[in-house]
Amino acid sequence: MPNTSDTGPLHLPDSEPAGMEQAVVKKLLLRLVPFLAILYVFAMLDRTNVNVAALTMKQDLHFSDLVYGFGAGIFFVGYFLFEVPSNLIMERVGARRWIARIMVTWGIISACMMFVHTPLSFYIMRFLLGLAEAGFYPGVLLYLTYWVPAGSRAQILARFLALNAVLGLVGGPLGGLFLKLNGLYGLAGWQWLFLLEGLPSALMGLVVLKVLPDGPMQANWLTAGEKTWITSTLARESKSAERVQHMSWKVALSDPRILSLCLIFVLVSTGSNAVGFFSAQLIKSRSGGAWSDSFVATIGVIPAIVGAVGMWFAATHSDRTGRRRLHVVLGYFVGGLGFLLCVLLPTGPGVILALSLNALGERIGAGSYWAVTTNLMGARAAAGGLAFINSVGNLGGFFGPILMGQLKSRSNGDYTTGLYASAALMILASLFAFRALQQKKTGEVPPLTPVEAVALR
Repeated sequence: MPNTSDTGPLHLPDSEPAGMEQAVVKKLLLRLVPFLAILYVFAMLDRTNVNVAALTMKQDLHFSDLVYGFGAGIFFVGYFLFEVPSNLIMERVGARRWIARIMVTWGIISACMMFVHTPLSFYIMRFLLGLAEAGFYPGVLLYLTYWVPAGSRAQILARFLALNAVLGLVGGPLGGLFLKLNGLYGLAGWQWLFLLEGLPSALMGLVVLKVLPDGPMQANWLTAGEKTWITSTLARESKSAERVQHMSWKVALSDPRILSLCLIFVLVSTGSNAVGFFSAQLIKSRSGGAWSDSFVATIGVIPAIVGAVGMWFAATHSDRTGRRRLHVVLGYFVGGLGFLLCVLLPTGPGVILALSLNALGERIGAGSYWAVTTNLMGARAAAGGLAFINSVGNLGGFFGPILMGQLKSRSNGDYTTGLYASAALMILASLFAFRALQQKKTGEVPPLTPVEAVALR
């Protein structure tokens, strides 16, 4: 946890048992975070498996880059529209029931992607998938704020995302394996991919109903003292006068801290999704067609491994030093350099190396970015605030694939212009984060509490 700040060391009150925070964090890392990471693996698998499916689906259905890019991106329109309502509903009905509902509906819709046969049906199913999944990630972030004090959030969030990345390594190889089922029972390989990766998500929703506690007070693996410490600590932190205590459209559209975080996220999301949804096709193209579809799907896990390892160590450093700004700025800058390296190394192995550098930087930035974001919100504002930032930021997932599809079409199938644009967006996000996260001394952002000073340093 952070132990220094511009305002001096942070200390637990003397009445709190020594080592209580470490004991609680350890239990969360062992009992709660792995299960949430598994759930998020299914979410990311069903959101992004169209990337692997496109290796054969585009040809089978005669989809152009423009059609594919729009279909990949329209997911985020549905996601944007229902994100805030979904999180507000979760706060009312409880995490267990609402997360289960999200998983069941998105799993069924993802499996039904196998019936896509026209551009319109592709657009409709991707839109519905985004609508169904809306609220899951900010819901998990909101859920974690019920358990984790501000000083440990970078560690918990980064471990959650890093573990998700590690567990998600099976996605590429599985996709490649399912593509090999082409022709079995008259179904194309990409149809098998959607079916076999969608249905397990729906089944996991039923598991959530059985095992996920709504909050610390329902967790039988916490002691009474630990439950009391969590609730009292979070209650004390939520009273910080400089946190956003009440979320409304007026606050969301006028608070410079919220707007800054949204802009940073939009820039990063647009750049990363522009390349991300075309990454399998990019790797295959740069290999000169020498690598098979299944090999491309498998070797594509290397950047994810690098990103997961980098995030794991960066989160510990971020929590120990409290230097969130350094990790956000440096991470996203390195991510942009990774996309530039894709241009300079136009071979299969070169692209894998470049995408690994991008993943390393992007993951380093992400852990501290979400620590800053969650630490900004008071308890009452967290549901709407986190959902608002995530939904607005994820609009980059709509613009990014469309941007790459347009630039690639205008460049006769070449990725260079799109890679330059994606690199520029991530570097711009880094530069803006450097400026925006310094605003605590300019008067544009109100003075911060010791906890906020650590979060935004």
